[in-house]
Amino acid sequence: MDNAQSDMQAQMITVFLLDDHELVRRGLRELLEGEGFSVIGESGSAEEATRRIPALSPDVAILDARLPDGTGIEVCRDVRSIDPSLSCVILTSYDDDQALRGAVLAGASGYILKEILGSDLIDKVRRAASGESLFDAGVKERIITGLRDAPAEDPRLAGLTSQEKKVLALIGAGLTNREIGTELFLAEKTVKNYVSSLLSKLGFQRRTQAAVFISRPVGSSPR
Repeated sequence: MDNAQSDMQAQMITVFLLDDHELVRRGLRELLEGEGFSVIGESGSAEEATRRIPALSPDVAILDARLPDGTGIEVCRDVRSIDPSLSCVILTSYDDDQALRGAVLAGASGYILKEILGSDLIDKVRRAASGESLFDAGVKERIITGLRDAPAEDPRLAGLTSQEKKVLALIGAGLTNREIGTELFLAEKTVKNYVSSLLSKLGFQRRTQAAVFISRPVGSSPR
């Protein structure tokens, strides 16, 4: 009975696959469908995935970290800026601290190495679908806190107030205005005003531009 209930639960989980290698996508599809998941879409292109994922609204999007036309982290950030409820898992061959930081700031649910066992991947996809974070306890908070406390190397940041810098950091972390308000104990309308102000000061028109700006590698030159 328990196994039957588990199978029914898995069938309810929809997944989108992004990887530029067809054999990898085929292997993931066979693994997931063999466990009762529904793979509702796949792509080898970051651009195509960015367009299709919000439209399909899968429970979990499994995104390759490195692609010919972009990265899974960029796709995660872009699709979550459209629909913050989307759960994205970055699947990569590289154990890269900078990419891990980028995944957290993009709002990913997890950062998983491709050497993972199939049974462990299934478990993590189920957990991500339920809204659980797959990052080790404290990792996400340390990254966000470190970002808040980082020195203002770009001169454009000098014009922001302390509160605007906190809001900017949380935009980079993929939070919505409501979530930022909860984090900083502010009304959603107040957060919206902060966002408008900081975008104006930074010379941006969209919050996605601000997210890319604040999550760029430390020490890189402003564009």
